[in-house]
Amino acid sequence: MINNFKSGFVTIIGRPNVGKSTLMNRLIGQKIAITSNKPQTTRNRIQTVYTDMEKGQIVFLDTPGIHKAKNKLGEYMVNVAEKTLNEVDVVLWLVEPTNFIGAGEQHIAKQLQKVKTPVILIINKVDTVEKDKVLEYIDTYRKIYDFAEIIPTSALRGQNMDDVIDSIFKYLPYGPQFYDEDTITDQPERAICAEIIREKALHALNDEVPHGIAVSIDIMKERKGGGMIDIEATIVCERDSHKGIIIGKQGAMLKKIGSNARYEMERLLDTKVNLKLWVKVKKDWRDSDFLIKNFGYKDEN
Repeated sequence: MINNFKSGFVTIIGRPNVGKSTLMNRLIGQKIAITSNKPQTTRNRIQTVYTDMEKGQIVFLDTPGIHKAKNKLGEYMVNVAEKTLNEVDVVLWLVEPTNFIGAGEQHIAKQLQKVKTPVILIINKVDTVEKDKVLEYIDTYRKIYDFAEIIPTSALRGQNMDDVIDSIFKYLPYGPQFYDEDTITDQPERAICAEIIREKALHALNDEVPHGIAVSIDIMKERKGGGMIDIEATIVCERDSHKGIIIGKQGAMLKKIGSNARYEMERLLDTKVNLKLWVKVKKDWRDSDFLIKNFGYKDEN
């Protein structure tokens, strides 16, 4: 490996719904993490890889948003996010453009005081505010923590993404290439397909239902002769009333979720997909250690 090759791990943190997954997808140049305008979309730590054979390799960990936990799933999500802070080479902290530093941000700043990792502040969504206000916001945040760098961006519009990548490389150590240059994620296809279904459900359903759903892929197999993959999946919800909403009138909602998910799966897998969806009720699964693990939310450490 070339002597000036840098490599390391970067975690993206921030309150729920600040655009962490959008930023990671944009930096990687491909959609891996699901995005939605509803908070707590990301539940597991997703590893994605950015490789530039001249500069080096960045392994991104997209963590769940750091928030005040209301149940066991919430506690699990927060633990995953906070644990990564000491395990990485660089922390990217994503915030919104504002002069008001709320309790959520203060909590994250407090967590960061305990770590020695360099922190790059990303002020996201600057396309939604007046340009001359951005300097004010930079000044506001500068007062709460000693950041290695502060970069205003718009992940949605792809603004200043090169600056983010260059800044990360500045703080990475010289080291080996961890993954092949064509590796983009360590997520198995089954996991990505489950997340695609969950994303489509998040987009289609009202606010109350999405937090209480999980998706398990029951069957995923290629047909003999190729050209088609059969996928059967179950959407699990917490209440009978939710089940009715997810299925919809004469199955219309489930059909919508299924056809939107199938379209994206076919792009991901580069083949035709025959998707069948079922809906099951498992009351209070978010407070059951067994079911949380069963749906793939495993605590690795």
